[in-house]
Amino acid sequence: MVRLDPSVSTCHHGRMPKRTSKSKPLDTVQNARRVVMASIGEADPPSRSLISQAMAEMGRKGGRIGGKRRLETLSDRRRSQIAREAAQARWAKKKKKPAA
Repeated sequence: MVRLDPSVSTCHHGRMPKRTSKSKPLDTVQNARRVVMASIGEADPPSRSLISQAMAEMGRKGGRIGGKRRLETLSDRRRSQIAREAAQARWAKKKKKPAA
């Protein structure tokens, strides 16, 4: 391996590729397999299992109910106290000084 400039490190070029949440597209063979499996009635399993989908839906439903119920059961005084403590916690954080 020949390096053109010894002062420049190839490992630290300053840029990292951005990550994407999308999966890689199927190549030709994978796409052909998917088409064949769909034509004979055997579909690939879904990316998320049925159980995880059901649990996610239950969590969303519980979160919506929980917030309303908490609002109804908390007294005005207690709700105000919680808000005050949260504000104090936010303001108590020290701001980081920018590096020079």
